[in-house]
Amino acid sequence: MSFEHWLAFAAASAVMLAIPGPTILLVISYALGHGRRTAGATVAGVALGDFTAMTASMLGLGALLATSAAIFTVLKWIGAAYLVWLGIKLWRAPVAAGADAAAPADEKPLRVFAHTYVVTALNPKSIVFFVAFLPQFLDLSRPVLPQMVIFEITFLVLATLNAFTYALVAAAARKTIRKPSVQKVVNRTGGTLLIGAGLLTAGLKRTSA
Repeated sequence: MSFEHWLAFAAASAVMLAIPGPTILLVISYALGHGRRTAGATVAGVALGDFTAMTASMLGLGALLATSAAIFTVLKWIGAAYLVWLGIKLWRAPVAAGADAAAPADEKPLRVFAHTYVVTALNPKSIVFFVAFLPQFLDLSRPVLPQMVIFEITFLVLATLNAFTYALVAAAARKTIRKPSVQKVVNRTGGTLLIGAGLLTAGLKRTSA
């Protein structure tokens, strides 16, 4: 492919990734609650989730979702329910007091990874989005498969860097949050945003993907 095609794709991807969605909200929530300890798990979950969504799109699942209302609806409700559950869990999370305020209970990295992966991968709109997004940058006068592989690698690198940046910034902001009252506000704000993202996901229409 030409450098211009790749650069256009990279620029569009970077802009799209910079806009916080459900995945980034989850990354921020974990970073605020647990600091940098969960950054590796959340970033790995984002990377594998995006890889799953993009690969599924390339294998034709995106086209199937775009034409099958039943399958789209099932995945949509699964993803929406999961986001709402995570939001409620964060809203009700206990807040440490005193000396324990800086040391919240450990969250198992595998569980953090699984949560982030599910939120990222099981979003039917993401899979359909890739079906509509990638072809715009393909040069049909050249072999398509190598271009798609390059685009997927590019997107995954950008998505990983984006999630890692959000995690580090949120973890740094966490250092200024010591009062239990402030922590409670942060938890409930993050929980509300995740619940809101779940409700928005539940309202997705197949024709808007």
